[in-house]
Parts: sequence; C-alpha cells; structure tokens
Amino acid sequence: MTPDADEIVLSLIIPVRNDAPSIEVMTRILSAMVRVKHELIVVYDDPADDSVPVIARMQPAYPSLHGVLNTAGRGVLNAIRFGVTTARGKYVMIYAADEIGPVLAIDRMLQLMQNGCDFVSATRYRWGGRRYGGSMLGHALSWTANWLFVVLSASAFTDCTTGIKMFRRAIFDKLNLTGEGGGWSFAFEMGIKAQTLGLTLGEVPIVSIDRLFGGQSTFRPIPWIISYSRWFLWGLKTLPPWTRPRPRLMAPAIPRP
Repeated sequence: MTPDADEIVLSLIIPVRNDAPSIEVMTRILSAMVRVKHELIVVYDDPADDSVPVIARMQPAYPSLHGVLNTAGRGVLNAIRFGVTTARGKYVMIYAADEIGPVLAIDRMLQLMQNGCDFVSATRYRWGGRRYGGSMLGHALSWTANWLFVVLSASAFTDCTTGIKMFRRAIFDKLNLTGEGGGWSFAFEMGIKAQTLGLTLGEVPIVSIDRLFGGQSTFRPIPWIISYSRWFLWGLKTLPPWTRPRPRLMAPAIPRP
C-alpha cells in the first residue's frame, strides 16, 4: 500500500543539552538527505537550553523541525520516551545531535524496516562500519565490550551499545526500558530487550565520528564501565547461547568496495 502523501514515515528524535551548533548543522543535513516524509523532534530538558532559539529561528524554513520540552523527567532516556509520545511517524529513529556519519545509513535502515524489520541497530564494527575520533580508551572499551558480548551470548547485534537505532513506534512500550545505569546505557538495554521479544531484527554499518563539532568529551571511564557492566551481565544471563539460538539478523545489500 502506498503511504498517504501527508503520512509521516520517519520521526527522528534528537535529545540535546546545549547543542546549538550541532542542531543548526544537523537540521540542514537531515532535511536534505532524508528522502521520505519525516519530522525532526529535538527534545530538551531546560527552556534555557541554547538549542531553543536556534530551533525557533530555523523552524520557518524547516517545518519538519520541532522543539519539545521534556516533561517526563531529566535525562536522555526520558527525553526519548517523551519524544516517542509526540512522534507521528510509523518508524522512529534515535539520533545523536553531533553525528553526521550515520545519516548515510538512514536509507538502508529504512529499507530493512520496510522489508519487515521491527528493530534495526547500527554497527560500527561490522560490514565496513567505522569509528573515528574520541578517546582511544573509549574506543577500546566499546569494541572489546561488544566483541565479548557477541562471543559470550546469543546476541545478534555486533554493536549492541550504539545509540543509533530505528524501530516501529508501536513496539516501543514493549521494550519496557528502565534506564538503570543512566546516560546512553539504555541503548544497550534496548538492544538486548529487542532480542528477547522475538522481533525481526536488522543491522546496518555506520561511520561514527566522535565529537565532530568539538566541545569537551563527557566520557568518564569508571562511570561508563559501571553503567554498561550492569547490562552486559544482565544480557549474558538473559541471552545465554546454550538455551537459545542466535536470532536471525537482516542486513541490506552492501556493494563491495
């Protein structure tokens, strides 16, 4: 069935905290690159966030851009929850404000969704995916954690921790996210729980460039290890390879270089 011309296909939810330069650049890029009817939902916790005047200034030229004040509680996961409640698209994508690289994967992620996937995760570690920039320690911890998680569990995702994910709006509540651990560790929780629900899964490579727009990194090794370790251990308990087969993973046709 052909979608109605007024039907929004994709809602991109972008949680921000004083990301004015990123939002100005990303609005222009996403509006130019996303080829289906879409909306950009920028969610902020504080009315004084420096993204707010940028959104107000750009909105007349970019009517798909909407700024919403998160009233569900502070933090990234609550921003995502609130964004989903305002979303009108059939599909929802979580997008980081300063990530230009993943924009090139949106078409492939949509392709999988339209071919029957319920949940698609990006990967920096398979099929030509790449991660650049950021701290060497952060990169090493992320790669090692994801590699070990695949080896020790029945996880289908090779990059379960990435925050770049797309899913059917109708399945979000079924994930029953708790956000324990704080920060972006909910993305790890999300990737694990999507597999326990028996959803049709997909994975698409991305090129990720950390801190592309500059600014001080928020990466702190000890809090990161503590928050992600909780979900790592819970995932090993929940997805043991000796009790369940590794879920089938759909991937788009990717031309060889």
